[in-house]
Amino acid sequence: MDERTEQVRRRYDRMSGGYDRGESFQRFVVGGARSRLCGRAEGRVLEVAVGTGQNLGYYPPGVEITGVDLSPGMLARARARAAGLGSRAELAEGDAHDLAFGDGSFDTVVCTMALCEIPDQRRALAEMRRVLRPGGLLLLIDHIEYTRWPFRLREARRERPRRLPRAVAAEAGFEVREHGRTMLGFVEHVVARRRG
Repeated sequence: MDERTEQVRRRYDRMSGGYDRGESFQRFVVGGARSRLCGRAEGRVLEVAVGTGQNLGYYPPGVEITGVDLSPGMLARARARAAGLGSRAELAEGDAHDLAFGDGSFDTVVCTMALCEIPDQRRALAEMRRVLRPGGLLLLIDHIEYTRWPFRLREARRERPRRLPRAVAAEAGFEVREHGRTMLGFVEHVVARRRG
């Protein structure tokens, strides 16, 4: 794990205890995108950066869920949420840059509100593509680059400015089928397929 990834891990471990306090605000910003996208998952599902498990209640019955996250603290919260939901999700520590699964292991990969925090987005999406079967489904929800005043100033100060999730996915070899903005336009959802 490189130093930038280790910094992200430490930051999310520190935040894990109070992370879910912001869940109602996230629901306001993201709207119903979590339930709409996670409801489309099929077969074997990998959720990258599962966090505290906020998506676990939105998956359809019958899918097999595996979730990975860098932060042991976030995973502890996700395990508690899974137990409360009666979910049999397999949750483990893992790095989006180096997913510990074989090629073509999953039918769907999900990543919500986390891609913008992953130090090397292209490498992470290449790994997501690798573990997806040909034709497999990629479901993303993430922050976009801020272009409106005063947020544009904040974006300009970021070490790694945000990019459109659909653009990064297309560069990584996905065919983007759908995309759109959620409430306030700060978040984009993407539905894509892995090209053969």
